[in-house]
Order: sequence, then C-alpha cells, then structure tokens
Amino acid sequence: MATTEIQELEQQILEMKKQLAELKRAQPATRAADYGFDGLDGPVKLSDLFQGKSDLVLICNMGRSCRHCTLWADGFNGVVPELESRAGFALISADGIEDLRKFAVKRGWRFRVASDRDGKFRRDMGFAGANGDPWPGVIGFRKNEDGTIDRIASAELGEGDDFCPTWHMFDLLANGWNGWEPQYRL
Repeated sequence: MATTEIQELEQQILEMKKQLAELKRAQPATRAADYGFDGLDGPVKLSDLFQGKSDLVLICNMGRSCRHCTLWADGFNGVVPELESRAGFALISADGIEDLRKFAVKRGWRFRVASDRDGKFRRDMGFAGANGDPWPGVIGFRKNEDGTIDRIASAELGEGDDFCPTWHMFDLLANGWNGWEPQYRL
C-alpha cells in the first residue's frame, strides 16, 4: 500500500537527516576570525551577533535582489523568538547597510541584520562564487569561554531545502511546485 511506503520512506528520510546533522557536528570545528560588519547602529563584530549566547545561527543572504533569499528571511522572521531562545540569530547581507536597513524595515524583519558589503566573510566561509558573487547559506558558530569563535557546521540554502517550508507544502499539491518562483516585488 502506498501509504505504508510513504510512511516508511518519511521515517528513513528523518533518520538520514538526523545522521547527517550528527556527521556535520562531528567534523572538527574551524576557528573563525571576529569579522567586522556594518550594523544598523554602526560597526558590529561577529562576536556581537551572539547576543550573549554561546551559539549563533547566521544566515548568509544574497541581498534584496534575490527573491529566494527574501522568501527564506521572511520565513525566519516568524520563528525569531524560538531561535533566539536557544542561540543568537542574525542575517548577513551582500547589500550595503542603507539598502539593507530600508529592505529589512519594509519586510518587517525582527532579527539582527548586518552588511558584509566587501564580501570577505562570505568568501572565507565558502558562500561566494569564484567571481565573488554571494551565495545563500546558514552557518552555526560557537563562542568559546576564551572568546574565540568556532565554525561548527553549515548548509547551503536552495530550492527544496529544509530551511523553507514553502517547497514542502507545494509538494503536497497535484502539480507540485509547477514552476513556482517567489513572487515578492522590489
């Protein structure tokens, strides 16, 4: 029966996701510099984004020109209190700080944002192409007692990933995604 096959496959996928998360966390942590960014209220360092927590979830966002990155950020907005109950949470954008400020206000984002306009952080973290173009992703960091920062794990953001529920909801429709693209307009 298809229902039984679906349930079994969903269980296998869940177990594989747990295994993947364990493998990511089991990798040796890599030391990260305390990068500087342009924050809404002036310069901000990576260490400031932890917001007093020992862990940080950091989103690498391509900027306002990317409808997909906006879709993800809008979705994160709804779970900010839950995320921040466990870790610092922030978004780093390729946009300059004034463009980022205007866009974050327009979108009603409730999380911290900062600009990595020069792209050094994204390049060092592996979220930029050979030509420097930004790529979307998410990185987990840990701040050690001595103030040093370790990169624990990361993941790319892309269609169908686990960071945006929209794709999975459309999977339940008769025609699936059916060529759908995020629809926000600048």
